[in-house]
Amino acid sequence: MSSQPHIVLPWVVRRTRLPLLSLRCVDCRSGSATTGAGRFRVNANGKLLDVWLLVRCVSCDRTSKLAVHERTPVSAFDPVELRGYQLNDPGLVASRLLDPLFARRNRYALDWTGAWQLITPSAWPDDAWPVHVDVVFDDPVPVRPDRLISRGLRLSRNEVLRRVKCGVPLRRPTAAGFSFTVLAGE
Repeated sequence: MSSQPHIVLPWVVRRTRLPLLSLRCVDCRSGSATTGAGRFRVNANGKLLDVWLLVRCVSCDRTSKLAVHERTPVSAFDPVELRGYQLNDPGLVASRLLDPLFARRNRYALDWTGAWQLITPSAWPDDAWPVHVDVVFDDPVPVRPDRLISRGLRLSRNEVLRRVKCGVPLRRPTAAGFSFTVLAGE
């Protein structure tokens, strides 16, 4: 049997919704918040604008603001971006929420639990071993490769560690695409 993979399968990790924010509520001390419908608040003070992303506590529904821009001159805004803030553009909400610098500045982390899905081909080759799989991420969903592969192949994680050859550490979260090879079972 050849050691070169016979089949190359594509897998895609896709976001199904925006992730929850790990953010402490000042009222009820809950640790989760959501962007809900994804709204910005734009406030004008003379020729200066403040833009906030509104988030809601999942427990008590208290609304909080995450600063996007503070005291920024109107002339400094790209007109398309400003219009997106005014219209609550869902793409702009997602890009701000997923921006690591924005998250660090506003002191929150993303909780991706239940916010993504793995899309795999429906047919799996029965006799063509080894099989090479390319994993592509549509959004930066941090996931441990061993857990992702275990879910996709419906194998235990120990079996994954035994049968999978991969160029990235299997037990360290990644949000970048990677490839792996599945060897035949015994």
